[in-house]
Amino acid sequence: MKPASLKLFRFALCAVLFGAVAFPVAPAMETIPVRARAITEFKRGSAETRFGSLEFLGGIEFSSSDSRLQSLSAIRFRADGRKFVSVLDTGNWLTGRIERDADGRLSGLADISINPILFRGGRPGSKYNTDAEGLALRDGQAIVSFEQLHRVEVYPDPGFETSAPLKTIDLLIPRHEFRRNAGMETVAAAPKSGPLKGSLVVVTEHSLDDDGNLLAAILEGPLRGQFSVVRHDPYDATDGAFLPDGDLLLLERRFSFMGGLGMRIRRIKGESIRPGVTVDGEILLDADMGYAIDNMEGLDVVVRPDGKPHLIVVSDDNGNILQRNVMLEFRLNR
Repeated sequence: MKPASLKLFRFALCAVLFGAVAFPVAPAMETIPVRARAITEFKRGSAETRFGSLEFLGGIEFSSSDSRLQSLSAIRFRADGRKFVSVLDTGNWLTGRIERDADGRLSGLADISINPILFRGGRPGSKYNTDAEGLALRDGQAIVSFEQLHRVEVYPDPGFETSAPLKTIDLLIPRHEFRRNAGMETVAAAPKSGPLKGSLVVVTEHSLDDDGNLLAAILEGPLRGQFSVVRHDPYDATDGAFLPDGDLLLLERRFSFMGGLGMRIRRIKGESIRPGVTVDGEILLDADMGYAIDNMEGLDVVVRPDGKPHLIVVSDDNGNILQRNVMLEFRLNR
């Protein structure tokens, strides 16, 4: 999801400069070409790699001649740490794998396929009913949160590319509380060994409780119920992922015409997440446009051979040539 002011600005500018864009339709499962350029500095003009408990390991800026490669909203990696599934807010699945150089740093993307997310009845949906924002993978399921037509739906995994949803999960949050373009940006599956015992958790981008905090919910299990996440203005949530110990990492974004874009990552203790509470957490990273960020919307955690959690963060370029698709990798050292 794009902030309302950011969407309006980008849309107006692109409409003036470039007119309407037509999106080509490609056969199902066709792979598309991707170009990638290495990002070696996180802080522009600096060789610094340590940012608190996070260590920057590198990244890529990527693009394609296929204009469907845009608008990444969430990303989840397979157990091998290479293959991934992503959802686009244009109503598409994106699958592929990352490539690494001889030093183990991100170097490119390969085997990229883009396919429409099928709506109920097995037909491609519109922007309104397939505006995908969050994704979780677990136990043969690909679970997607949507906004505009707010819902959380379960697809089969494998087979999500060609399947209608199998079922819809009860949201718990009253539907009238959702802002149209600020609904469930995050859906994440907690580790089975953690405090939430594998339950699904959703966090909204900017749907607020009476105290101005982000509405959230544990969707299943013995702790099923609503809770809230402290909102630190001007930040809103854009994605989240659980660490192996059960703590929740929340990716947040800010935007203003004066201040530009900002990205923040917050760590929320898993044992603090309970029905009826308001949770907050430690800020691991806070970056502005002096860093190699863009409109950061997707976050996942991968455990690499070094035994430590690695955070991989991706941006949503809004299909706009003034923005970039970037993927950044950090190692969490505590």
